[in-house]
Amino acid sequence: MNTVAEKSSTGLDANIAAAISYIPIVGLVFVIIEKGSRFVKFHAVQSLLLAVAFFVLYFALTILGFVLGMIPVLGIIVSFALIFVYLALGLGGLVVWVLAILKAFQNEKWKLPYIGDIAEAQSANL
Repeated sequence: MNTVAEKSSTGLDANIAAAISYIPIVGLVFVIIEKGSRFVKFHAVQSLLLAVAFFVLYFALTILGFVLGMIPVLGIIVSFALIFVYLALGLGGLVVWVLAILKAFQNEKWKLPYIGDIAEAQSANL
């Protein structure tokens, strides 16, 4: 739990800018325009990577469902099971997203597994 107290180059407090950067379009804007705060850059990059990860997961599940859905009996079973997988992924994604927003708002540099390490390395290069 690392805490920081700084201002964003956008004029916002760093915790506010980091929290709103979890809105994907806003995160992209902060990646582009943020010049001073490594805290804001980290959360902006992490938010974009989180959005990409969920997009890829949903896309892969959709392709899997489409391909397996063509098999006569198995397709019905897989399609039914995928409904619950989509719901679990959506609910899990919502929980992670809200937690990330809250941690950013509380001035914590909360790193998600795998994504956080990549975000830290990429935000240092921006």
